[in-house]
Amino acid sequence: MELKLCESDYRFMTVIWDNEPIASGELVKLCAEKFDWKKSTTYTMLKKLTEKGFARNEDSTVTSLVPRERAEKFASEHFVEHTFKGSLPGFLAAFFDGKHISEKEAEELKTLIDGYKKK
Repeated sequence: MELKLCESDYRFMTVIWDNEPIASGELVKLCAEKFDWKKSTTYTMLKKLTEKGFARNEDSTVTSLVPRERAEKFASEHFVEHTFKGSLPGFLAAFFDGKHISEKEAEELKTLIDGYKKK
């Protein structure tokens, strides 16, 4: 299954992830508040994402079928692969260009990297 979400799909799924299980009527209200969407727009988006296998609308209750973490992992891997030819160091160099991080952040990153090193 292709887990790629465009920006509007991701924002919509965020509302579902943050509130599930959620009644479809309540989802319409939240999307009207957050995105200024009409009822028809919310239902069109919901239909699209149910057809793609990201969400389910059963008995007017909406739930996700793909966990947020899985979608975010796919998106980040796809971005690094597509933009930086899979080079994590290339991504980090571009990300940090002109920025500074605290000693604490540097230590957290070192600890994270050490945890993923091949042994």
